[in-house]
Amino acid sequence: MVQNISDKPRGRPRAYDRPTALKSMREPFWEKGFSGTSLDDLSAATAMNRPSLYNAFGDKSAAFMEVLEDYIAETRALYVAAFTADVPLREGLRRVYDTAIQIYASEDGKGRGCFMISAALIDSLRDREIAEVVLKALHELDRAFRRRLKIAQQKGELSPNADIDALATVAITLNNTLSVRMRAGEDMATVRKFIDQTIGVICG
Repeated sequence: MVQNISDKPRGRPRAYDRPTALKSMREPFWEKGFSGTSLDDLSAATAMNRPSLYNAFGDKSAAFMEVLEDYIAETRALYVAAFTADVPLREGLRRVYDTAIQIYASEDGKGRGCFMISAALIDSLRDREIAEVVLKALHELDRAFRRRLKIAQQKGELSPNADIDALATVAITLNNTLSVRMRAGEDMATVRKFIDQTIGVICG
């Protein structure tokens, strides 16, 4: 009996796990940036050949954008947990910065910074869409710091006259500074010192 074409399986089944592949591609992009990462790097990271990569993710630009969005979604969940913890402001800020350190450190303990700052911003001039995605994520983090400080002020942990916007700017600046310094290889004792000093300035 001849099998009807319509009864045959359509296409080849996907032999990869998409979330795993995205995180695997993140590593070379994080280390080398968009321009420095080759298709061979992505193939080696995912154990997928070039045609399979293209069929799954499109060209390198499309793959990078999806990796960036996956990174933002993953880190957003980590930051939300830190920002919404029902703890005093000092401990809450420390949790946020500890979360940043967790994100910015590689598995071998070396600093690699924020993926958005270390990898994506390098190509923001090349691709305006990347710049817009990064800026949106940074603004989201800005708002999270302001909300956290406003809650602390309402609870009496900060003076009623405290300039929340100014304090949030200080808090945000440190978060970005941690990324740059860890990427540059700053020792953790110095990184922790920056955190302690900044929390002291914010909390008074």
